[in-house]
Amino acid sequence: MSESAYEKGMTTRRLVLGDAHVDRASANATPFDEAFQRHITVRAWGDVWSDPHLDKRTRSLLTIALLAALGHHEELEMHVRAARNTGATAEDIRETLMHVSVYAGVPAANRAFAIAKRVQAELADDD
Repeated sequence: MSESAYEKGMTTRRLVLGDAHVDRASANATPFDEAFQRHITVRAWGDVWSDPHLDKRTRSLLTIALLAALGHHEELEMHVRAARNTGATAEDIRETLMHVSVYAGVPAANRAFAIAKRVQAELADDD
């Protein structure tokens, strides 16, 4: 029997974001947003992130670039933290943000660098 899109999404979501994050998000779901949580698990994690055409490292760096360019700072922080689970290195993130500076602007990259620098320092302290 094949895995459902939800199960596949939950597996990928846990692989990338970690069990603690997914457990918190699941515990915090309410009747108001549980359909949204299911939607992102199926569509983002079960369809897009689980597609084998791009590896998780590449998807991680694309996500970081898009979130930085669009100014979605909370999500950017989460994905910089999650990058360690996808094989993306600090150097990969730096080069991704350099790309953001050229194509989305220095202010967007400047803020993203500050977030990434803080998250990487936190992760180093945890090690």
